[in-house]
Amino acid sequence: MQKKLTITVDEAVYKGLHRIVGRRNISRFLTELARPHVIRDALDDGYKAMAADEVREREALAWAEGLIGDVGGRRRRTKTR
Repeated sequence: MQKKLTITVDEAVYKGLHRIVGRRNISRFLTELARPHVIRDALDDGYKAMAADEVREREALAWAEGLIGDVGGRRRRTKTR
């Protein structure tokens, strides 16, 4: 179901939306822009799907562990009191 919303924007933004997005596409553009910020279910579902992908998870773990060697040769200074 769609709902009508009246918003106020700066004139330059209004003109830019018409020029770049097109008059009949502004609602869809703004909806797609706002959706990930206001509907958490889609983001949560995406994370769950990524976690369920075992091949992707193994590759991500291997990549992350490979980064440890990048900093392994450098000594950290620790504060002494």
